[in-house]
Amino acid sequence: MTLIQAITLGIFQGISEFLPISSSGHLVILQHFFGIKEGNLFFTEMLHFGTLISIVIVYFNDIIKIIVEFFKMLGSGIKNKKFKIVNDYQKLALLIIIGSIPTAIIGFLFEDFFKKLYSSSILPIGVAFLITGLLLWIANKKPHENKKVRNMTILDSLTIGIFQGIAIIPGISRSGSTIVAGLLRGLDRSLATEFSFLLALPATFGAGLFGITDVIKTGSTAVIDGPLIIGILLSTIVGVFAIKFLIKMLKKDKLHYFSYYLWIIGFITIISHLIG
Repeated sequence: MTLIQAITLGIFQGISEFLPISSSGHLVILQHFFGIKEGNLFFTEMLHFGTLISIVIVYFNDIIKIIVEFFKMLGSGIKNKKFKIVNDYQKLALLIIIGSIPTAIIGFLFEDFFKKLYSSSILPIGVAFLITGLLLWIANKKPHENKKVRNMTILDSLTIGIFQGIAIIPGISRSGSTIVAGLLRGLDRSLATEFSFLLALPATFGAGLFGITDVIKTGSTAVIDGPLIIGILLSTIVGVFAIKFLIKMLKKDKLHYFSYYLWIIGFITIISHLIG
């Protein structure tokens, strides 16, 4: 892995992981058109941990409160032999756990199928870009609703979790699909965004652990060097700015701007495949 490749992948990982344009789809396209390689599995998984740190930085206070309140609820439940949700942070903790279940099930059941999509032609990725763009357009045109945490249901969480599982397909944006699912379920725009990123924490961490396990099993090289450190730092720093930028775009009702980009790159990808 060269320094230039590490910088390129780190920047693109940070941008496309959080903006609703699909990091996995862009990674495959970059490799196909520009000959940029991931270097090895270990490097790729470390980049994902870099973007995980971005979420922790942006939502640090909320994450700490969710963890503390979750254990308070557990302690009180064990002591009184009755579990009771007394605030929004405790409810968010349970909803994140519930939403992670369908994501995990989809990942386990269709792991081999999703892996094949990464090595197949770029045609399905182009189609997936178009689908993501359409979803963003529909969600942005939907009238505003103001469902808060106290009004969220288990069905809301499961629906968003299912969308997150489907987003394992390269070209389908994880952040885009989960935010769309939240908006379609009537969540307030700020809550839909926050829940999308909080739900990404267990999914990204779990996928990273399994990815590192694959590295060990396949004997892939795990080298901690300058390019790796720079790639992680860039994916983290760029990721923080990407999250904040997306939040601003949502507040201004400009989610559909990403649709235009995805439709353009989607058509270019499909045409490239047909004439290649």
